[in-house]
Amino acid sequence: MTAKSLLIVGALGISSLAFAGTKSYDIILNSPTKAGATELKPGEYKLKVEGTQAVFSRDGQQFTAPVKIQNGAHKFDATTMETSHQGDMDTIKAIDLAGSNTVLDFQQ
Repeated sequence: MTAKSLLIVGALGISSLAFAGTKSYDIILNSPTKAGATELKPGEYKLKVEGTQAVFSRDGQQFTAPVKIQNGAHKFDATTMETSHQGDMDTIKAIDLAGSNTVLDFQQ
């Protein structure tokens, strides 16, 4: 193969990763919860990360919140949330994503 052919094959391979789909994570909220300025009702959500946005999907609706993406010290076995409770509402501080060392930091 020539260098040009290798470059084209590499570019096609990388672009196909973008279309492979973003991994989603299941999140269950037991009480009203804030993610950034976004208020989420209790229930089951699918969470995806799109750029610097966390996208929560439920019943055909999408809710977004800005996040800072950080690397944790190790790979996480499960998706877990760190929250704080104020009044009658929880606030998401961070989410560790299962199968990765990615931490979504909601405290910006």
